[in-house]
Amino acid sequence: MSEGWSPRTQMVHAGVKRSGFAETSEAIFLTQSFVYPSAEAAEARFIKSGEDEFIYARYGNPTVRMFEERIAAIEGAEDAFATASGMAAVHGALFAALKAGDHIVSARALFGSCLYIVENLLPRFGVEVSFVNGADLAQWQAAIRPDTKLVFLESISNPTLEVIDIAGVAALAHAQGALVVADNVFATPVLQRSLDLGADVVIYSATKHIDGQGRCLGGVVLGRRDFIRGVLEPFMKHTGGALSPFNAWVLLKGLETLDLRVRAQAAAAAAIAEAAAGHPALARLIYPGRPDHPQHALSARQMETGGTMLALDLGGGKPAAFRFLNALRIVLISNNLGDAKSLVTHPATTTHQRLTPEQRAGLGISDGLVRVSVGLEDPADLVADVRRGLDAAL
Repeated sequence: MSEGWSPRTQMVHAGVKRSGFAETSEAIFLTQSFVYPSAEAAEARFIKSGEDEFIYARYGNPTVRMFEERIAAIEGAEDAFATASGMAAVHGALFAALKAGDHIVSARALFGSCLYIVENLLPRFGVEVSFVNGADLAQWQAAIRPDTKLVFLESISNPTLEVIDIAGVAALAHAQGALVVADNVFATPVLQRSLDLGADVVIYSATKHIDGQGRCLGGVVLGRRDFIRGVLEPFMKHTGGALSPFNAWVLLKGLETLDLRVRAQAAAAAAIAEAAAGHPALARLIYPGRPDHPQHALSARQMETGGTMLALDLGGGKPAAFRFLNALRIVLISNNLGDAKSLVTHPATTTHQRLTPEQRAGLGISDGLVRVSVGLEDPADLVADVRRGLDAAL
């Protein structure tokens, strides 16, 4: 139905399944299970379900399927599986693909919970993990072996906004037969299509930009149909990380405005970065859309804009960072991101607080670093608010 449509049109119309009432807004099929017209029909469905045939909400649901089909169309993926949260998506994608004795290579700069899965859980189940500086292709080349099963990365790292050369990493991984799994949350499906760059599997925390209004949790894994239905779906069906129908409906509504919101947020982020650059309170400003970002040229090749996130590294350390946060009047202190409301967090004491000071330093997370997720407020108001915080940080 959606062939030839632009992503923005697909965000509104792709994947729609209307009931006999011909509703305009997608229906919420708030049901745990489904009934069968006969015993023979039940047997046949358990052997092989047809398209638009469902068994149990943990296995699939019409509202959830609409969300999966819509975001697959947007991403250019063959299929998608929706999950209860972004971390359920990361956990499912990695554990479904791996077994004891496998080897993976991962970028070391990861969100705290992703790092916990890769650094703590996978080795507990017999998976060998090698960490690399994700921005250094030479380290990827040295670490990927003939027996490497999978590589894992965040296309833009959380919280230091390190940009990974997906095409370069994919070429190295595919040469050894390894699967490329990319968490694309910061880049969003609006600004970057990682599958087109060489990733095999793409993960989103739909809690972030896709919902984008602070309402619900959700996640999604996208890729080839044989991986999604043959590898991931059996794992998710039997471990229970299913997305609820109500949350799927909320996320469907979020997709309708995703393009408009992300582009407005990215424009405001660029304005804030420009206004904040050179402020005496800053030791470093990190925004992929600025020429002084270490991977700016790569970001410009991979993404349409510099994105909705920026990081401010305050020279006065934790005291300066706290003064900055506490002086803000519009930007809210929260560990979430991708919201209509601008949000700021101090990773060293929140999302990455479990790491040792040495580990944080190795990831570039100083005590003065704050991560800013830019929302939909008036850019001039946001610039003034960030300047107020920077002045207070001196």
